[in-house]
Amino acid sequence: MDKPLRGKRILIVEEDADFRCRMENFLTELGAVLRSAADGTTALRFLQYSLPDLLICDLSHPDTDGSVLVEYLRSQGSKLPILVISATQNMSDIAQMLRLGAQDVLLKPINEMTRLREAVFECLFPSMFTSKINEEEQLFQDWDALAQDPQAASRLLRELQPAVRQKIAACRVSYRQLTAAEQPGLVFDVAALSENDLAFYCLDVTRAGDNGVLAALLLRALFNGLLQEHLSGSSQRLPELNSLLKQVNLLLRQANLHGQFPLLVGYYHRPLKSLILISAGLNARLTIDNHQYQLSNGVPLGTLGNAYFSQINQHTDAWQCQVWGAGGRLEIRLSVI
Repeated sequence: MDKPLRGKRILIVEEDADFRCRMENFLTELGAVLRSAADGTTALRFLQYSLPDLLICDLSHPDTDGSVLVEYLRSQGSKLPILVISATQNMSDIAQMLRLGAQDVLLKPINEMTRLREAVFECLFPSMFTSKINEEEQLFQDWDALAQDPQAASRLLRELQPAVRQKIAACRVSYRQLTAAEQPGLVFDVAALSENDLAFYCLDVTRAGDNGVLAALLLRALFNGLLQEHLSGSSQRLPELNSLLKQVNLLLRQANLHGQFPLLVGYYHRPLKSLILISAGLNARLTIDNHQYQLSNGVPLGTLGNAYFSQINQHTDAWQCQVWGAGGRLEIRLSVI
């Protein structure tokens, strides 16, 4: 049996005994050497004696907050990878842990261990995931400064735009802006979730002033992780994108980003040839062969406490989608390789 974590020493700090045991058993099967603590005080004692290869810790403990562990390690000059697992829904808590030097934050509940495995691999083998890690660090290290400098935030957003043509998850994906503009209008991003599926979104940043660009940066940093959580927590093979949009709407409010944020999210599963499109505030027209399907715009995120959206599902191995709103028009194309 393959043991990709053979010899890797991991310290788990988790108050919940059942969840701690699940993580121990899962990571041990992958070859890791585990040590565990139920509280922060015990973990600090372990860390003062010997450093592992990876620290996995909950954000809150009955005696010592998880941030204390992170601050202690960084104050000692340690670059030990740190993975935080927490039930928090507060964006400021997540941003604080990333600023302090945590590599990643996973949100509970984690019903399946696939997302944990991927996060552990990213922490222990960073050269395999350099682009993603650098992007998130770049966004969160200077979050406060970006909030005070809209022009710098806009420049960073332009620098982070994906290639207009690429091959991901065994698919050819391309996009183009059909309305030229120097300032960000419709912001697009796409990424593979595995070798079998990918996700993308289009956000109109023009209807929330400076907060639109900050929302785009926030979504870029957290989108894939949020979607992975919804996939791992679902008994179905496809995600519930409506739940994802509700969570994004909540995160925008918790980050004190006010305004209207028209958003379209898409998910494509290559083996099933299944495409899901869901919109909260953007119009879309899907073309498959000679057939067209219209997606009504719904209500932009940030408008109301709840998210209201429209959705379509189709099965195809090649499609084209035009998306439009106040910020312009975008065309997305995908075909299976």
